[in-house]
Amino acid sequence: MADFPAGLAQPDQRSCGAACLVVAQGLRDPAYAARVGSRDGFRTEVLAMHRRVTSSADVSGTMQLPWPRAFGTPPWAVERQLEGTTGVPHRVRPTRWGDAAPAYGELVGLSRPAALFVGSSWLPRHVVLVLDGTTDGLRVYEPAAGEVVHVARERFVDHRLALAGWDVPWVSVLPPR
Repeated sequence: MADFPAGLAQPDQRSCGAACLVVAQGLRDPAYAARVGSRDGFRTEVLAMHRRVTSSADVSGTMQLPWPRAFGTPPWAVERQLEGTTGVPHRVRPTRWGDAAPAYGELVGLSRPAALFVGSSWLPRHVVLVLDGTTDGLRVYEPAAGEVVHVARERFVDHRLALAGWDVPWVSVLPPR
């Protein structure tokens, strides 16, 4: 990530979505990035973000269904947080089972980062942040490692993502084109 410090990983097993939200906000807001750019600052902000996005009110103060933190961050909370901090609508798009190519196509050429929920063939278990992409591959912030990795198109459509041990794309939270 060109404008955000490398090596900033999620502080616990449940905060991958919150880590992605902090990075997404940091990429848009240099003052915020400077405030949360150290390991301690990042850890503190990710844990606070996780509490906020799983609470009974979203970023704008609108009531939302509280979510058990042990289950991570739900897609609708990621959507609302991204909308609240960017001021632009986002949409939650499930990946069609057995045909991930259309979901891949929606991640190429976006104006802003997109959240991607990945997991096993049974359920989503992890969130990553797609920073940008081409027809050949995606550049992805992987919060478990705190690194930006490349995911080839073939790995995405063949359900071989290998992102923190998870292979299957489940849901994207997409900004406008």
